[in-house]
Amino acid sequence: MDKDKLYQLKKEGTKIKPIINVGKNGITDSVIEELKKQVKANRLVKIKMLRTSSEAEDIKTSAAKLAEATNTTLIDVKGSTVVLYR
Repeated sequence: MDKDKLYQLKKEGTKIKPIINVGKNGITDSVIEELKKQVKANRLVKIKMLRTSSEAEDIKTSAAKLAEATNTTLIDVKGSTVVLYR
């Protein structure tokens, strides 16, 4: 993905609201299934990772897991928010 496209997606990602919240149970199969549906419908999705989630120790690692599990590209990680694109 080229820099212009990445920049554009990051910019779009800041404007959208989180669609999915990852709670204290962390990344579960149901979270992944719902994320797949949302990515198919919206292409660009924002996920809010709660600090109390079981994966809270490293959000970037969790974001990479989500991207791999849903066959998406990790666009941005800011604080506890993750943006994915397909």
